[in-house]
Amino acid sequence: MDSVLEIKRLRKEYKGFTLNDVSFSLPEGFIMGLIGPNGAGKTTIIKLVMNLIRRNAGEIKVFGLDNIRSEAEIKARIGFVYDNPFFYDDISLKSLKSAIAPFYPKWDERLFQKLMEEFDLPLKKKFKTLSHGMKMKFALAIAMSHDADLLILDEPTAGLDPVFRIELLDRLAALMENERKSVLFSTHITTDLERIADYITFIKDGEIVFTAAKDEILENWAVVKTGGDRFESDGVPGLRGYRRSEYGVEALTSDAGAARQALSRDDVLERASLEDIMFFMSKGERHG
Repeated sequence: MDSVLEIKRLRKEYKGFTLNDVSFSLPEGFIMGLIGPNGAGKTTIIKLVMNLIRRNAGEIKVFGLDNIRSEAEIKARIGFVYDNPFFYDDISLKSLKSAIAPFYPKWDERLFQKLMEEFDLPLKKKFKTLSHGMKMKFALAIAMSHDADLLILDEPTAGLDPVFRIELLDRLAALMENERKSVLFSTHITTDLERIADYITFIKDGEIVFTAAKDEILENWAVVKTGGDRFESDGVPGLRGYRRSEYGVEALTSDAGAARQALSRDDVLERASLEDIMFFMSKGERHG
């Protein structure tokens, strides 16, 4: 399976934080969700892919090309939405579009106009007059109007109302009907990823915890609920974290099959959501 994005042994050093030996790949034609706590390194990875900051070590290939040596060719084929869209404040949306469109050989003016109508964005308005949600919609319209082979979205649904969020997710799912298109989607709204992602990469403290198919994760990870007096950490196969409360213990396992066999009749096993996994791996009292 061809990879549209390949990251190998990526390293970026800051004072107090290091992105350390990060490796994963995004197969062509799929959506990968990038999840992790705030400050885990998600945005750093995206900035490195976009060559907005320079890496200390490692390799990044997009469409099989080095992202530094072939930067212009790569960016012509990428649609990019950052969590805080930056455009010149005092310029109208129409003028911004006119300045941006020539950079993309496959710019589709009819699609852009259609998206602006759907998103209810007046072309005469200046960018600075838009709400955060409207700014995100404009950035999305730009990113989706030039037949990009790879969409890189950093918290694209932040600040959007629930109705538009669902519409955006449906649009991304429809985009995947063309198997050449791919999406790297960083978000803290994990329910969005459960809806559309094919793969999940979880990063914590600058390191990859896992990267795997979403369906495989949701099938194999579970939350065990048991009485506090019966809980022993060594008795839960695949234990990755747990928390105690006045009602008992909840424990996260990455081996639901083995945990099911080890349960007592009074214990409960429930499928873990991506939110559960993030919580227990980040805040649990113990994890493997």
